[in-house]
Amino acid sequence: MELELSDDAIEYGRVARRAFDAAGGDALVVEAEANPQLRTSIEALLDDLGARDLDVRDSPSELEAAAALCRSAGYFAIPYPVAERLCRIQGMDGMVVVEDRRPQAPAEGLDWVWTAVGLGGSRFRAQAAGSGSTTPKTSPFVVDLDLEPMDRVDPLELALGVVLPCWTLLGFLDRAVELTRSHVKERHQFGAPLASLQGVQFELTEAEVERVGLEVLANHALWSLQTGRTAAFQDALGLRSAALEAAEAVFRVAHLLHGASGFCDESTLSWLSRHSRTIRRLPMGLSQTRAVLARQLGTSPLEGIFAHPGDR
Repeated sequence: MELELSDDAIEYGRVARRAFDAAGGDALVVEAEANPQLRTSIEALLDDLGARDLDVRDSPSELEAAAALCRSAGYFAIPYPVAERLCRIQGMDGMVVVEDRRPQAPAEGLDWVWTAVGLGGSRFRAQAAGSGSTTPKTSPFVVDLDLEPMDRVDPLELALGVVLPCWTLLGFLDRAVELTRSHVKERHQFGAPLASLQGVQFELTEAEVERVGLEVLANHALWSLQTGRTAAFQDALGLRSAALEAAEAVFRVAHLLHGASGFCDESTLSWLSRHSRTIRRLPMGLSQTRAVLARQLGTSPLEGIFAHPGDR
């Protein structure tokens, strides 16, 4: 079992992060929120990175590269559904996992034909049903979808559609912890940096433990996909559950230690926190993720990273 990305995938992620930074970095999401049509400009950047050629289904090494790319996109809250683009099937523009009662996707400003996959395994051809959210500060770029039934999908397809967005969310948490660490080092109180206060150190440690734990689980779920395990969808749901818990903990700490400034648009943390909500809300929140996982597991517990010796 591999619980780390390959050196090539890690380097690809670094290259992608530098490319996103050079293209505008944090300014990209600010500009796209004001004008969602600008989201399409990210496609040329992804093409330059070779993202269009990544085979996430049949090449384990390229799946790792895709995960690293998603993580780098999350680091800057790139206003483009990178994971959903990488998951697309031939003839479609993107693939998204949807909740059956109200299928939605971050599709505003993108004239795409989507593959929508329901949690029960049904596959649909989907297009945006209208304009984007009237409340971009709570649901950035989210639109309802019109669905046309197609066929059913393998559980591995569902797992893929759940796992890669979690890698994007991991990138959000990387940046949130980094920003918070820098903030408490720079700000002083009672004549000393905030970082020197024991209570602050405890909070930062909690956030970092959550982030590192999520990274381990993300690698495990990726390995499960690469090896085609029958439990891959269960592992993906377990990863999503952990990712949502980690996001809640990390952003709680980040906002606590930033104070009121962390909620202002002048703060990068504010943009990260707001735009992470799309991944955290779609296709389902924490309680529903747990409920779906419980139904999938029945009376058998998750195996997790503690696999049987024969599976290693």
